[in-house]
Amino acid sequence: MKRRKTPSVRIGNVTIGDNHPIAIQSMTNTDTTDKKATAAQILQLNTAGADIVRITVNDDAAAKSVPQIIEHVRKFSDVPIVGDFHFNGNLLLRKFPDCAQMLDKYRINPGNANQKNFCEMVDIALKNKKPVRIGVNGGSVDENILSQYMEKNALQKIPLPSSRVLEQAVIDSVLESSQTALQLGIGQKKLILSAKMSDVNSVIRVYEALAKKTDLALHIGLTEAGSGDEGIVKSTLALGTLLQQGIGDTIRVSLTPEKSQSRTREVEICQQILQGLEIQRFKPSITSCPGCGRTSNEEYLQLASLLNKKIVQKKAEWDQKFPRAKNLRIAVMGCVVNGPGESRQADIGIAFPGKTEKPLAQVFLKGKHHKNLTGDDIDQQFLHILEDYIHTSCR
Repeated sequence: MKRRKTPSVRIGNVTIGDNHPIAIQSMTNTDTTDKKATAAQILQLNTAGADIVRITVNDDAAAKSVPQIIEHVRKFSDVPIVGDFHFNGNLLLRKFPDCAQMLDKYRINPGNANQKNFCEMVDIALKNKKPVRIGVNGGSVDENILSQYMEKNALQKIPLPSSRVLEQAVIDSVLESSQTALQLGIGQKKLILSAKMSDVNSVIRVYEALAKKTDLALHIGLTEAGSGDEGIVKSTLALGTLLQQGIGDTIRVSLTPEKSQSRTREVEICQQILQGLEIQRFKPSITSCPGCGRTSNEEYLQLASLLNKKIVQKKAEWDQKFPRAKNLRIAVMGCVVNGPGESRQADIGIAFPGKTEKPLAQVFLKGKHHKNLTGDDIDQQFLHILEDYIHTSCR
């Protein structure tokens, strides 16, 4: 798919836009004043694959903590760290110049800052040579602007649904704020826009409209997506639809974490979306059989599970020693119907026997039959073949 052409924007050591790789973002949910926990979560997210991490800077104590957090992170990583500002960002950036200087980017929500405060934050960004993300959210559009749009719509002969009016208010708010920032001298290579909604169709329409109205880099995501499968499915639908159209220079999946769930789940889903669309690859992919009345045993289920665990365990090692391993396509199939075909299409595949087939599993390498496996340890035999393949073919 052809990416939308945008100016490149440098955020710390990461460049987005202009056909650079799509950057994955996440945000800490620790109290920023807990410097140790916040630094640890930044590093955890970065290790999981987050290219950019955002932290809340909401009061004096948080702003005062930022330099120490960044100093600690820099001992281990150069991941860009973004400050998230609402309401009082101009005061905090002015009062704590070390915070303003050490952050790699400022996120400003114009819906939570009046024009004077917004302009002051942009001015501070200019002085510190920092990029800015103007991030408008459907839940925090300026109430005066939204009221005007609603009143105007009510006077129409056929009024639009309120959700459509909200979409237009969000679009116009982010575009007007970007024009203000550009007039202040921020420059296209220092500006990123986002316009997040919590409804899948709304966020798609909003970003499609923005992509037609501006060439600036876009950070895309569904805000307040929810938790569990619902949040993942909604985010995947929204991001997948936009990415397929070449829209999006950075992405985030905003999940409500479930109990004991790591924040890194957001990053994992982003990677799966990008890999599923063949935009970027992060690890070997597995095509596996769902099972049906033909499948005679659970060996293929066990092997698929073992492979997923092995990929997680070995990813860091493979990334370092066998960089081509992330491009591997592995097939684990349960019977003769699709088994040999899918296995031949993969780099390495195995087709287990169904109920009416001979009790042997066929292994394929690069489209050709390699050998048959029998016995009670077929899964371990296949894992050994996989390891040998990676060591010989993925350097």
